[in-house]
Amino acid sequence: MKWGTKYGPEYVNRLYAMVRRHLRGDFRFVCLTDRAEGIRAEVQCLPIPPLDLPPGIPERGWTKLTTFSADLHGLRGTALFLDLDVVIVDDITPFFEQPGEFLIIHDWKRPWRITGNSSVYRFRLGAHPDLLQHFRANFEAVRRQVRNEQAYLSEQLHGQGRLAYWPAEWCASWKYHCIPRFPTNYWREPAIPAGARILIFHGVMNPPDALAGRRNGNWRRARPAPWIADHWKE
Repeated sequence: MKWGTKYGPEYVNRLYAMVRRHLRGDFRFVCLTDRAEGIRAEVQCLPIPPLDLPPGIPERGWTKLTTFSADLHGLRGTALFLDLDVVIVDDITPFFEQPGEFLIIHDWKRPWRITGNSSVYRFRLGAHPDLLQHFRANFEAVRRQVRNEQAYLSEQLHGQGRLAYWPAEWCASWKYHCIPRFPTNYWREPAIPAGARILIFHGVMNPPDALAGRRNGNWRRARPAPWIADHWKE
């Protein structure tokens, strides 16, 4: 999903290329977007369904909830949602084989909470329209209770007994798992943790920052990681 101008078409194109290299068999790659210019022909670009939020509110990822429309452009089957700024480093076929009705990353910072990180989640298209319906009908109450869309998803699906998490090692946080601990981060470059399949760039850093060793406002100092270019490419 891509809206606005924060991410250019190269993010979509490289994500498609990484999926093609790391997913066995055929698949359909869909980008919900308001700007299809520059996106490669293998990607099917479709409009983002309107969410009709009040103007001027913090973004908070609420737009992702439109993936739970009862009829999302007639799409059917199992969907694996991937944030634009992830870096795929190994086979992602197991993400389609893992048992569970709804799977999401278990948040790393506060693992005692049920909250998931929605950079990677899997669901059956059209199976959870109640999530979007409830959000639209109770938007102000939801905003008072949770900070963002991933907290809302986790709370609702946990309450329904449908929430499950990926194996912990599959989705690695760039900040928490790839950057070496202080003080070794000053002389050791970041590395891929054992068992990682997807690297998650949550917060202020993105793959270009990791390549160049830019902190981009993050308090964790990291050396350049030139090996990112071996994965994040078309």
